[in-house]
Amino acid sequence: MPITPESVETWIFDLDNTLYPASCNLFSQVDRRMGQFIQTLLDLDPVAAKALQKRYWREHGTTLRGLMNEHGVDPLHFMDFVHDIDLGVVPHSLPLDQALGRLPGRKVIFTNGSVGHAERVLAARGIAAHFDGIFDIVASDYRPKPDPEPYDWLCRRFQIEPRRAVMVEDMVRNLLPAHALGMGTVWVPAPEGNRDGIATDHVHHVAEDLEAWLIEIAGLQGTAQSG
Repeated sequence: MPITPESVETWIFDLDNTLYPASCNLFSQVDRRMGQFIQTLLDLDPVAAKALQKRYWREHGTTLRGLMNEHGVDPLHFMDFVHDIDLGVVPHSLPLDQALGRLPGRKVIFTNGSVGHAERVLAARGIAAHFDGIFDIVASDYRPKPDPEPYDWLCRRFQIEPRRAVMVEDMVRNLLPAHALGMGTVWVPAPEGNRDGIATDHVHHVAEDLEAWLIEIAGLQGTAQSG
């Protein structure tokens, strides 16, 4: 499926490790904060807390969902705690700002994180003005991607016609429901790989460097300047 700006009404972007480089390694900060939260909540040592954190991720889809199901944790309190991180490692990007500004169509964020976290990251990146909305884990009723139902809710909320939409995402499994709905799919693989052993037949385009790809399709080659 060819992806051209003229054919797309709505661009759906994942946030973390997609709209900023995976080399920023924000998740390592979030991961440590999750461990600290569990240690305090359950009075566990770091090793036991880490093991529980990963088990909940495997069994419930996210650590948060496991803590909600097993311990009745307030999800908003959890997200505020784990997203209290240093965003100084996220670089401002004038080229990305320019490319998104030139790209026609609506742009929305679809994230397993929170609205607050997304807003802070977009501000740090210098691209917040280009997005018409954020569909976060709260809007998904705490059901993380790739659970298919939140994809339908996203489309209803923003009146998205899937066959006129493109989803951009770093986790290849999260593009499966988008493809099933008829969306175009763009995979942004992290350098260390994030395939999860899943075939990529449902991927229409691989963007090793999302910023460079957006600059290209927005027709800005040779005009963007580093910020």
